[in-house]
Amino acid sequence: MARRRNYNRKRRGRFGLLYKLLSVLAICVVIVVALTLFFRVNTIAVTGESRYSEAEIIEASGLNTGDNLLLLNKYAIAKDLQRKLPYIALVRINRVLPDTLAIDVTESDAALAVVQEGYTWLVSPEGKIVEQRAVGAAADFAKIEGCELLSPAVATFIQMPTERLTQQESLLALMGALDEQEMMEEVDSIRLDDAAVLTMEYMERFRVELPYGADYSYKLRTLRAILDSGRIESNETGVLRMTGDGGQNVFIKD
Repeated sequence: MARRRNYNRKRRGRFGLLYKLLSVLAICVVIVVALTLFFRVNTIAVTGESRYSEAEIIEASGLNTGDNLLLLNKYAIAKDLQRKLPYIALVRINRVLPDTLAIDVTESDAALAVVQEGYTWLVSPEGKIVEQRAVGAAADFAKIEGCELLSPAVATFIQMPTERLTQQESLLALMGALDEQEMMEEVDSIRLDDAAVLTMEYMERFRVELPYGADYSYKLRTLRAILDSGRIESNETGVLRMTGDGGQNVFIKD
């Protein structure tokens, strides 16, 4: 009798575990069905656009009314938008229950140009190639000179040979700092052909020499302070060397 009672307990235990598993499975099925039937996209709201229209952004996103709001992959959509519409630098996607998907985009500009392989490659301040044009288009933009890009293509970030990694990193850091300090429009060119210094032609008056790997935000603030101080006359041109140790800066008149 004792053996039979033990057998019955084990049998009830096995059925209890099976019942729990079936209950969990049933709950999961109910949740999936609920997600499928409800929370469908009825409205796609786009903000922040200027270069691209709302219709272009929605089409590039691949979204349609009726898509499930909760099951869509926001990160894949954002990545796809940045690939298809290269001038989009940042995408924020938010679900607004019960039926709205909000897409906020931050668009960039073509700030600099690289002439290579018979084309002008336009580059954003973030270092992303945003457009390919004919060689003559380079005349309308500040140029990056003294560099060779590896396999340039629209919607990819600029890449240089491995042995020029320091120049690449310094260029991207300088471009970011110029954009942050709102000084990009005064740049005529950035040159990387000297392995010792990075050179920036500035305001059609100055050749600014900067070390590779510097704190460019600090360097640009210093540059602005020098030019605002009145120590350099408004008609003077020359070389401003900002490469000395200890922050020394030297201006050499032409």
